[in-house]
Amino acid sequence: MAVLEDRIAMAESDNTRQLDEMFERLEKMPVPEGYKVEIVEGTVYMSPQRDVHWETILMIVDAIRDHFGRRSKVFSDVRIDFPGHLNGLAPDVAKLRDGAEKDSEGRWRPEDVEFIAEVISKDTAKNDYGPKKTAYALAEVPVYLVADPYTGKCRLFTQPKDGDYVSDLSLAYGADVDMTTTLLGLTLTTSEFPRD
Repeated sequence: MAVLEDRIAMAESDNTRQLDEMFERLEKMPVPEGYKVEIVEGTVYMSPQRDVHWETILMIVDAIRDHFGRRSKVFSDVRIDFPGHLNGLAPDVAKLRDGAEKDSEGRWRPEDVEFIAEVISKDTAKNDYGPKKTAYALAEVPVYLVADPYTGKCRLFTQPKDGDYVSDLSLAYGADVDMTTTLLGLTLTTSEFPRD
């Protein structure tokens, strides 16, 4: 068992080292202002932050902070390294559990993430429903919400198991996203979510 644990630790260490090097290079590049940068399965993605995107993020953050308080750990576009090959992700919204602390490298740990929301961008939508969803499920993020301003729908994924989510609920904008049976214990109103 110790050999397997050593190999897993070594692989995670190599992953982190490679991600650090990739992000260091990106920081030296002239990334246009207003673009979000993340690394999904070793591929760098840059997507523009649109006003509809940002307004939706703010509405979700406001709802979480209204429910949990202003001092709750809620972030947007902050790097968190998730399971899988080279997943340095920057979720649109991430809520961490109370008492979460950074690791020895100064990063938030995926096992402390209680909720993630991603707002779809046309060019990167496949990531939100594919490799990012898998990474979040592997990290056992209990609640994952995808908001799609193009279709005017939300999808709520809960109950992570074996790299996927057992529950997948689709709701049209205007419906309330009931997360009262999850550890969040809140209902998110989508009636004012902007559409693109």
